[in-house]
Amino acid sequence: MSLRILLVDSDPERARALEKTLADAGFTQLSHPDADGDLVDTVRRLAPDLVIFDMALPDRDALEGVRALSSAAPRPIVMFSDKDDPAFVGDAIAAGVCSYNLSGVSDRDMKAIVASAVALFQRYARVETELAAATAQLEERRVIERAKALLMAERKVTEPQAYRWLRSKAMNDNRRIAEVAADVIKDHDADGLLK
Repeated sequence: MSLRILLVDSDPERARALEKTLADAGFTQLSHPDADGDLVDTVRRLAPDLVIFDMALPDRDALEGVRALSSAAPRPIVMFSDKDDPAFVGDAIAAGVCSYNLSGVSDRDMKAIVASAVALFQRYARVETELAAATAQLEERRVIERAKALLMAERKVTEPQAYRWLRSKAMNDNRRIAEVAADVIKDHDADGLLK
């Protein structure tokens, strides 16, 4: 598995140990962020496939970095720590960490950790995309239903007639029905404000 990995660790000795484990596991494309640089900018610039946070005692600042990274430049994130704290693990996962592990893993375990983090991230991204599409579709349906109700009330037509009018207008204007429906609602709301 040829992945570009960004290793975030403030302790050079600990970072070297993790680099060796990663290299032994076959991961050789490693980079480190600048000590003073912004993590999100670094991720955007280097475009790693995976980000690994390695720390003795994870803290809230690290979680804020993970949270910022997850929202601004999403990537699979693996966290290694010397501390086993179930409450912090939950917070880390909520912030965007795909895999939280205790330090000192073998190179064999490292392969599994990286592979599962990447797979979990891809699955989550797919679910998010599907959810966004479903939400947009529901919103469009809501707008169309409201526009039909307005047309039925104003023009004294049936629901099928209101829908046919929306569909015909959309075809004539080369637009989507939801766009025409939004215009009907906007025009109705504007008329209401003028009265």
